[in-house]
Amino acid sequence: MNRVCELFGTRYPVVQGGMVWCSGWRLASAVSNAGGLGLLGAGSMTAEVLREHVRRCRQATDRPFGVNLPLANRETGELARVIVEEGVRIVFTSAGSPRTWTAFFREKGVIVAHVASSSRFVAKCEEAGVDAVVVEGFEAGGHNGREETTTMCLVPAARRVTTLPLLAAGGIGTGRGMLAAMALGAEGVQVGTRFALTRESSAHENFKRLCLSLEEGDTRLLLKKLAPTRLVKGDFMTAVEEAEARGASADELRELLGRGRSRKGIFEGDLSAGELEIGQVASLFRREQDAAGVMEEIINEYERARTEISR
Repeated sequence: MNRVCELFGTRYPVVQGGMVWCSGWRLASAVSNAGGLGLLGAGSMTAEVLREHVRRCRQATDRPFGVNLPLANRETGELARVIVEEGVRIVFTSAGSPRTWTAFFREKGVIVAHVASSSRFVAKCEEAGVDAVVVEGFEAGGHNGREETTTMCLVPAARRVTTLPLLAAGGIGTGRGMLAAMALGAEGVQVGTRFALTRESSAHENFKRLCLSLEEGDTRLLLKKLAPTRLVKGDFMTAVEEAEARGASADELRELLGRGRSRKGIFEGDLSAGELEIGQVASLFRREQDAAGVMEEIINEYERARTEISR
């Protein structure tokens, strides 16, 4: 058992990403039951919806689970209140400064991990008093750091500046990917894309089928004038590329993005008008599985690969 497993009380050092429109109670509980740490994605939930998912997750598993809380969310305060009231013991914060909410949660006895995209922010995480850090390379789906640092470069850079338990994210969806991250200094991994495409994910089947057909190069990191976001090929991505090519301002891009576009694409399955977000690693997968099967494959491949390279 390593420090990540000890901290979160899991069998395996594998955390399921708390992805908007994908990570409800069904997925989180399935991952926790399979030996990892399931996370509820509060970024697409109201406070009362989160409360319902916490309660249903607790009914579905007796294993540890947590909540991913994007700090840029306008309802962060209400969501934080629900997390504490419902007795959630683990929170992964992201998209904001770790100084903002870490002390609040730690005072309530909540374990805090923060997601960072550079070694500079990793150092700030340790200063803020978090319990663990997730470093996410720009291969990841959805919102990314402005540095565009790959996971392969980011993990060892982060390991140099922190003694905290370190998890790697971005482009990791296999056992071999997990082993590579561990060899670079990580003690665990956070897996988003592969779990987003499981049967328990609340993403729309249209979205899952599209992502399971992607080839290399079918995603792009765009919207850099707003918040760098990895998008899947389609009508909306094309519209963004064309707007950026003609030098659209941040306000013009904000108007193009509008409101509710990721819900339309990921949750409602509108592949034309919706904002579709997934990681580069999606091109490795071709079939929808259940979360337990994904976990078993990751761990078995990790163990086989570790044995192979030690010969």
